Amino acid sequence: MPELPEVEITARLIGAATAGAEIESVLTPGINAVRTFDPPLQALVGGHIVGIRRRGKLFLIDVDGPPASSGSAAGPAGPAAAHTLLVHLMSAGRLQLFERRASLRDRTSRVLLRLAGGERELRLREFGTRQRAWVKLLRWEDVEREETLAELGPEAWPDPPDPDELRRRLDQPRPLYAVLRDQHVIAGIGRSWVDEILHTARLSPFKRGADLTGDEAVALREAIRGRLGDALTHYEQHLALPLPDKLPLPLTVHRHNGEPCPRCGTTIEAVFYEDYVMCYCPVCQTDGRVLKDRRLSRLLK
Repeated sequence: MPELPEVEITARLIGAATAGAEIESVLTPGINAVRTFDPPLQALVGGHIVGIRRRGKLFLIDVDGPPASSGSAAGPAGPAAAHTLLVHLMSAGRLQLFERRASLRDRTSRVLLRLAGGERELRLREFGTRQRAWVKLLRWEDVEREETLAELGPEAWPDPPDPDELRRRLDQPRPLYAVLRDQHVIAGIGRSWVDEILHTARLSPFKRGADLTGDEAVALREAIRGRLGDALTHYEQHLALPLPDKLPLPLTVHRHNGEPCPRCGTTIEAVFYEDYVMCYCPVCQTDGRVLKDRRLSRLLK
């Protein structure tokens, strides 16, 4: 699942490459990805991409309006209503810029923004069968009132909440592994980076948020800022357009179960769930205890 660092570098690279580009047409091969009818996606046609930004794990593509008729031969044309296209990749979506336009038979394409002056195309694609990625068109004046955005917690990067505020937000009976991925608590962290952050902070994924001490909150805040910032630096050094379907995530713990811990050399362990895995170091994070592997537990019944 693309998380904060992946969405941020995608927004930066594609935003720089498409700034000022005119939208020639909008196509929706995956019509079920569209969550808007007023305004319709066709309202983007003739507009120019002002920029692409990020909020949590979502993209906001800002588009100005095409010139509107002044109603007078002497008067200048004024700008029409301007819009923001909200894009949520969910677990398997990708936002990519291509130099050649896709065939409408491309099964991965959900929404195509075709740019004027050539064959370039900004494409929302989705891999797998669930088809959960979505877009929603908003008028600029409605962006701040959009429920999806209004309910997000503070950004995890570049300036996460200070330790006291972090403790207050995490003061819940749920384990850190769950509460840190709750986008209402703090925005941008998912399953990949929460493993990395908790390992860096030397915290158990099953420690309850309500039990976090002041010193642990300091370590956790620094781990959040450091790991996400380091990932973005890595991407800046190694990524360029066109973006690959799978980004080379600089992970050292997540999905590295069975390998030595990069800090102490102990074998990294994992807890497997139905469709994801949580990884940790027993020595660095759980006082030497190996947590119950649910796959093996089912097999032993």
